[in-house]
Amino acid sequence: MERTAASTSPPPPGVHAPLDGIPGQRTPPRAEPPFGAAVGAPVESAFDAAFDASVEPSVEPSVEPSVEPPVEPSVEAAPRRRYRIPTPFTLSYAAVLAVTSCVTAHAGPSLVHALHQGSSTDVAHLVRTPVLVLVASALWVAGGFASPFTLGFLAVLTLLERRTGGVRTAAVFLLGHVLATLATEVPVGLAVLVGRLPESSLHRLDYGISFGVAASVGALAGLLEPWLRLPLLAVFGGMLVQDLIAFTDPMTNWGHLIALAIGVGTWPWLRRPPRTGPPLPAR
Repeated sequence: MERTAASTSPPPPGVHAPLDGIPGQRTPPRAEPPFGAAVGAPVESAFDAAFDASVEPSVEPSVEPSVEPPVEPSVEAAPRRRYRIPTPFTLSYAAVLAVTSCVTAHAGPSLVHALHQGSSTDVAHLVRTPVLVLVASALWVAGGFASPFTLGFLAVLTLLERRTGGVRTAAVFLLGHVLATLATEVPVGLAVLVGRLPESSLHRLDYGISFGVAASVGALAGLLEPWLRLPLLAVFGGMLVQDLIAFTDPMTNWGHLIALAIGVGTWPWLRRPPRTGPPLPAR
């Protein structure tokens, strides 16, 4: 509200003063006070108004829009990435083969022969403890850790696992190892049973990873481009056929070809995308 002050001076000429106690009277117009003498108005406000009017309006400087630098994500806010081993199955299996190869290289000949004989997938062991010998025979490398089959094992299984994952790679390897072993040892047992082979064939020494490697080569060929697939199958298959023609170990050589065919037979399964979990319910 504006501040008002009562005045005891007489009204100006021609203006009648209102009478006390009579309603409906018009209030006489108030005369404009001179500058600086306004009744009830502070002198400071009038002085400020006159001072503001005399000052030229200031022109505000144009402010250019500032370009904010890109905000770099903070290290603390970024999610932590866990280091994942690219080929856990291949590296773990290679570590086991390195240990068994070290035992073969430094242990006595009698101990090494006993270990190999106990892990052999011959007919006699397959009849008594099939699961144990099928697993144990895949823990040894014929020729040591620096043999060509070990180098092929590392190269082929690494490429296969990087494309299909550890589960499918392990399945292909075990499938070739188990089925090729049974495909070569069962006929031996039947031949002994009908008298075509001597009983000593039931204790034939058979161990190693070559069947699993051959199956992995056949499986990997199905994931490559045609210009790589055909030369790989031709070169590797030709080596196996050459070994079979030499007839030095026909059962093992037949097992390699059978394992290669098993790996080729897994192409439809390996080319199929992996199954995902059930869809989440909509929220």
